[in-house]
Amino acid sequence: MAVTYSQDFAFSQQLWYYYAENRGKIRSRYNDLTRKFLAYNDREENPEAFLRKPQFEALEMYVFVKEFMNNQQVYEMFDDWRNKRNRFSDASYYALDRNGQIRLFDAPTEKQTDTLFKQMKKYRENYPNYIYALTMGLGKTILMGTCIFYEFLLAKKYPKDKRFCHNALVFAPDKTVLQSLREIMTFDKTKVVPPEYARVLDSNIKFHFLEESGTILHTIDDSDFNIIISNTQKIIVKKKRKAETPGQILFNGSGSLLSAVYGGDDDEEDAWDDTTLMDNQRFKKLCRLPQLGVYVDEAHHLFGADLEKQIRSSGANKTSLRDTINLLAANTSIVACYNYTGTPYVKNQMLPEVVYSYGLRESIWNGFLKDADPIGFENVKSGEFLKTAVTEFWTRYGGKTYEGLKPKLAIYAAGVDEAVNEVAPALEQILADLGIPTSSILINVGDVKYTKDEDIRNFNNLDVAGSEGNEKQFIILVEKGKEGWNCCSLFGVALYRSPKSKIFVLQATMRCLRAITDERLTATVFLSKENYDTLDDELHKNFNMEIKDIKNPSKNDRHRYKVRVLPPPRSITLKRIWHEYTVHEKEYSEPIDFELAEMDFSRYMSIMYERDSIARDATTKEINIDYLRDSMKYSAFSLAGEVARYLNISCILASRILREAADGMDTILEAVNKYNEVLDDIIIPKIFHALFDITSEKKTEDRELVLLREPKDAGYYEFSAKDDLVITDQYPGFTPEQIRKSFHADIYCFDSIPERECFMQYISSEKVKEIYFTGMFTSNQGDLSIHYYDPESGRIRQYYPDFLAKMADDSYQLIEVKGDNKIDDAVVQAKKTAAEEMAVASGVRYLMYAGSLITKTHILDEPKQITYQFEPKQRLMVAEASAEYGTKNESHMKR
Repeated sequence: MAVTYSQDFAFSQQLWYYYAENRGKIRSRYNDLTRKFLAYNDREENPEAFLRKPQFEALEMYVFVKEFMNNQQVYEMFDDWRNKRNRFSDASYYALDRNGQIRLFDAPTEKQTDTLFKQMKKYRENYPNYIYALTMGLGKTILMGTCIFYEFLLAKKYPKDKRFCHNALVFAPDKTVLQSLREIMTFDKTKVVPPEYARVLDSNIKFHFLEESGTILHTIDDSDFNIIISNTQKIIVKKKRKAETPGQILFNGSGSLLSAVYGGDDDEEDAWDDTTLMDNQRFKKLCRLPQLGVYVDEAHHLFGADLEKQIRSSGANKTSLRDTINLLAANTSIVACYNYTGTPYVKNQMLPEVVYSYGLRESIWNGFLKDADPIGFENVKSGEFLKTAVTEFWTRYGGKTYEGLKPKLAIYAAGVDEAVNEVAPALEQILADLGIPTSSILINVGDVKYTKDEDIRNFNNLDVAGSEGNEKQFIILVEKGKEGWNCCSLFGVALYRSPKSKIFVLQATMRCLRAITDERLTATVFLSKENYDTLDDELHKNFNMEIKDIKNPSKNDRHRYKVRVLPPPRSITLKRIWHEYTVHEKEYSEPIDFELAEMDFSRYMSIMYERDSIARDATTKEINIDYLRDSMKYSAFSLAGEVARYLNISCILASRILREAADGMDTILEAVNKYNEVLDDIIIPKIFHALFDITSEKKTEDRELVLLREPKDAGYYEFSAKDDLVITDQYPGFTPEQIRKSFHADIYCFDSIPERECFMQYISSEKVKEIYFTGMFTSNQGDLSIHYYDPESGRIRQYYPDFLAKMADDSYQLIEVKGDNKIDDAVVQAKKTAAEEMAVASGVRYLMYAGSLITKTHILDEPKQITYQFEPKQRLMVAEASAEYGTKNESHMKR
């Protein structure tokens, strides 16, 4: 019997867990340009960042695999992970904890991971192959463009680094998706690229959009920064009966290379072998482009098992896309192949090549997609089905608008004849009975006899407020359910006849899930019972979920809660603290000692890890490969020039400082030329401090902070939480007096039992006048936040304390609850330091409680009553901002 592995296991989840736990340390290893690029797209650092959470997380993983894992193949990363080697070893600086990674050591798990490793290794290619799985509607096209822009920026700055792509080849499955890829060309790069770098891209990128089969590829051989976008453009020609003339080879366009992959009509004559293979002009041009990155959009195209056939070559027809890429790899340098798909599952199991996944269930729960209400009809005639669907749709959505757009219902017919002669007349009669004008009907069936240019224009303007297209609310379609058709105002789908392809039911359903407004909305899907069962089956196969998971997403005991702001607005006045720094020039007076002789250069060394054999338990050898480094070689003159350019000082002064240094010029040049990083880390900073002094001035101002604002476009906020961690203002265990102490929102969704227990103790204590749970609200919802310096990422971030309390003596407390294992974390301590500084200046007490302290004690008791129960280290877990309060508390809370 074949050994399989658990359907719940996914290496991508383990990879993300490892990265998330070590994010700060890992990002600190990236070069400065990469850190700037990530910071620009990180909403924690840039609240105006364009990318949504799934897109940014996928970008983070893209950079992690490239710069931290050095483009390792997935099976290599997995093998290191399961054996706790290299980056994943116990001794690694990046290990999750002293006990190693979270991992089951039982025999079945070992067999499962071994089985998965064998599968990964079996399907490996000669180049890295990654799958990024983001559900339809999350912005895969924008993500792909962002990744390409990142590649080109890094390739421009580090042209000799083989990890980065200098050119990009983008494949689309069909013309519909091909048109959607134009967004890469027209997209405003400054939304995802800092403006100063976007200009660099605009002046270097060359787009080549191969739409027609006879289009010639006009790339310059050995050039960089080309983006070639193609759908069924023929890269390799079919088997030829006779030789063609050079002119025919250059200009003729013939059948599609990718048609076998994407469901075309090509026959067996498309199969090729080494003796009959003939490549065309486009293929030759691609082979002359260095460091090519291949990007496959909508890699799932036919969904399900077809994805497995498309991305793997073993056993597949040799006209597959994978073999096309393999042939390119044999003729040019391919950095990696990046597949973007809407589903990572094949036969209910996640594909092992997936490095990041954000599923349909999570997208709906977190508001990135509409919810869906599938309704199945059994034993009803088509006319009854249509009447019920239209009537129910109008009952739910009639007369409403969303961002100025009218809701639409897509009605799918089996063919043109049915659409025109059956569906359209029946729909007109139904609308007449409901008092709806028939001018709201649009027919798009792909036949120019019934669908005119005006209809196509209106179809393309369905999401344009104020246009004639927006007035069309009932759309009759034939086979218009695949990727590339985006309509945010689509709120319903009606599909009665069973289509030839079962996957079409899933594709058509997902068309209506694209989000509109910040409010969580629900679309309605009207299906025959057969299609309803098909949808359930396809959800199970492609997303490892079922219809019930869409309707009632409670599989992990989390539910969505609508949280409403309760009047009156609560606010508090706190001190805003900042530091102003001034640079003062001073005279160069004495030689500088760079202390290079005593310096430990090990952190700069290039190391290769090698095992002699995988068949036996050989140890991993570390080999220094500094000789492979391509370092800049400085002379005394060029080094002085580099220092002068960086510090904006005289070249003569820079040269003098270097010559007079205690280390001597020869030692400085040897260190800098061996490890260029020494220049930025040691030489320039010490020269700077020798020529300049920095003074700091602390400044403060009073700021009134609103704890919670009304939502902009809805009457409530939405949060996801476990039922046992939710407390409402109707909680029967509270007295009316206790309820009046709190609840600036009607529902509090806690993250942990200690947080909930902390709230319960404060609200029930006579020592407390008011207590508010503020940790669940972020910058877009409330103002109570503290800026702190993150020691791992080296950047300024925002932190939101868990509670704000007003005590019986009119003093105030800011309270943070942390797990015992997080108390000593460097980032947590940085948050604490910043909070204490602000709290002391504001006359507020800052407290940080360990989770175990809250659950085992009454934290509001006098210290003498509780400290004897704990070890000294545990007593220190309660961190107070100030031991004494000699000044009058100037903070106040307004109600």
